[in-house]
Amino acid sequence: MTTRVIIVRHGESTYNVERRVQGHCDNSILTEKGRSMAVQVGTALREIAFDAIYSSPLKRANETANLIAAQLSQPLTVQTIDQIKEINLPWWEELLFTDVEHKYPDEYRLWRDAPHQLKMTLADGQEFLPVPDLYDRARQFWQTILPQHPNQTLLIVAHSGINRALINGAIGLTPADYQRIDQSNCGITVLNFSGGLGDPVQIESLNLTAHLGTPLPKAKKQETMRFLLVRHGETQWNREGRFQGQIDVPLNENGKRQADQAGEFLKDVQIDAAVSSPMARPKETAERILQHHPDVALTTLVDLCEISHGTWEGKLEAEIRSEYPGLLEQWQTQPETVQMPEGENLGDVWRRAETAWAEIVAAAKPGTTTLVVAHDAINKALLCQIIGLGSASFWNFKQGNGAVSVIDYNSINAAGNVTGNPILRASNITVHLGGVLDKTAAGAL
Repeated sequence: MTTRVIIVRHGESTYNVERRVQGHCDNSILTEKGRSMAVQVGTALREIAFDAIYSSPLKRANETANLIAAQLSQPLTVQTIDQIKEINLPWWEELLFTDVEHKYPDEYRLWRDAPHQLKMTLADGQEFLPVPDLYDRARQFWQTILPQHPNQTLLIVAHSGINRALINGAIGLTPADYQRIDQSNCGITVLNFSGGLGDPVQIESLNLTAHLGTPLPKAKKQETMRFLLVRHGETQWNREGRFQGQIDVPLNENGKRQADQAGEFLKDVQIDAAVSSPMARPKETAERILQHHPDVALTTLVDLCEISHGTWEGKLEAEIRSEYPGLLEQWQTQPETVQMPEGENLGDVWRRAETAWAEIVAAAKPGTTTLVVAHDAINKALLCQIIGLGSASFWNFKQGNGAVSVIDYNSINAAGNVTGNPILRASNITVHLGGVLDKTAAGAL
């Protein structure tokens, strides 16, 4: 069973423009731009056959949902459900964010650094924790909705906070990780559920914004350190489903085309530095992207090399099943427990990825963007580490050939050093290769 869920945040609202806290407040409505954004989402999703649409009852989300529905190729009625209303922030709602920071400095610091610890009081005097409460609603929503829609495709239109809780909760993140990912106005996220809540979930893509005319989500601050993580283009072994690992298989013609398409997609994006695995397929991908950035020199890091599959390399899945009974299934369900015959395990990959990333981040400066081109396993390890997941969550992220992910560090001190966690702004963007859904070859690693 696979249930595909496409999650969209509402369009730009009046309170978004004014920089006011919205929460449960329903006085914020879509701006004209917000309505146009909703139509753009509907156009981008037009060819996808949905089985149901669920929306928050708050006006800004419900109008977005109905504008999207009006663009789809088949008519569907939008169903509203209270569980996906925005986070409840009774002390702050309708205040400007600057006023919140001034009037509630300690609480605002918690919101930024330890959101799960933030406490507020309801109208009846009852104390509650807004972020854990939000996660509880997200869990209840998944437990209610997923059993009703096996093997179907759903559209969920809601808000920044609840969308984060829905996504994070689905992949096993806690309320402490609330700020680890982002949701832009009318950004599109695609989740693939293998069953109910608690069964494996894949983030096919996160926070797509190209349908709005913005290839990548905009940086929050001028001093933000941004990193663009790209997987190499397709190889013939990807196409055939052979395990490559550290065999230096080059790009095929489609892979070269994908690298060129990624380059075209990123040609107007600021790139200040570039790092790649030294293997041929990511190195050529990086070089093709950098044709639009001739002043940027490419460096290589050996720790970015793909996982060593040992004696699996060059083999098809059917051959591995025959020669190593049960081990491929173990890799596909419990990857953190597998030692590749004469190769690496995920612990080895995790350590290499962590070392490489620390070196890349340390070399970056505030306000710059660094291109990083590597491989499926390395990229998945990095994405897991960036949002606080361990190696057991390896399969939670999809990485298509030529896909782009965006990682931002917004907390930078006066010395230019990172002081806070990274934020995953978008992942597995493949729209430059043909639409919202990832159509790249499944391929082996």
